[in-house]
Amino acid sequence: MEEARAYLRDGVLSHLEKLEAHARKLALKQEETQRQQENLVRLRARIQELRLQRDELQTKVNLQQVGLIRQEGATSSNVEPVQGTETGGQALLKWKVENVKAMLQAFHLTGISGKLTKQGICFCISTAYEGTYLDSYYLDLLIQQPVQIHHHSVPIFIPLEQIAKKYLQTDIKCFLAMLSDHLNAYAGRKYQADQLQDHFSAFLEGTLQRNSLHNVLFFNYDVETESKTFPFRAKLVYGNLTRSIPTEAIITCKAGDVSASLVEKTAAHSNLFRHTALHKAFDSFKRAAESLDQST
Repeated sequence: MEEARAYLRDGVLSHLEKLEAHARKLALKQEETQRQQENLVRLRARIQELRLQRDELQTKVNLQQVGLIRQEGATSSNVEPVQGTETGGQALLKWKVENVKAMLQAFHLTGISGKLTKQGICFCISTAYEGTYLDSYYLDLLIQQPVQIHHHSVPIFIPLEQIAKKYLQTDIKCFLAMLSDHLNAYAGRKYQADQLQDHFSAFLEGTLQRNSLHNVLFFNYDVETESKTFPFRAKLVYGNLTRSIPTEAIITCKAGDVSASLVEKTAAHSNLFRHTALHKAFDSFKRAAESLDQST
């Protein structure tokens, strides 16, 4: 009888290890997919940037041609130089308008859209996580020297001032991209915490503790392993504020007598949290528990 129980226990543990290994593989695939998507966005933005440079060079050539025509016509008519000046001004204005439109179109590929205002541009930064659209934030810029932020709806805990100080006056595209990264990462962290609390509360002991930025999480949870239920305490730290996966996961078992296999499980949990979305990690715990119930 004891041999049968030991065999069953080993089988369940083996199955749990397989599930955790599968979850790690999925996490690596998700990270690779996310990197590919980010590279695709950067390539598209680079293509648009090169097109803008091409259009700028073409406009300069056109303006030079207009200037030459005006100089040639100045000897025969006093009206033609004025017409040339008007044509050159219209070409430059057209290029500026097209430049702004193209920039907005390029940003739209990354979830950033905008519209021209009387004094500048109003941007809308939409956030999403794994295909689920979340919140949107607005940023109203005054296009002057220096560029100024007129109004915005960015949360106070997002380092908007530091990002603006570093990029706003020198590279507005980089400023918006960095701000979007911060907002999307925050939205992703919040989404995961909400999913954990809404769909996996049965595993939690007490309430999930989180700060406004959702870059530090504390929670206690119970997981069945070795045919017993053990309590764990978790602290997740998101050191990179532009990512939605923790850089540090401190997991401890609150049980008095901790076996070697349980120490390994604790380390496996820490690794799982550092490579998998929070709610997906608990989904793997749920599937392992269901498998254990079916085997008994």
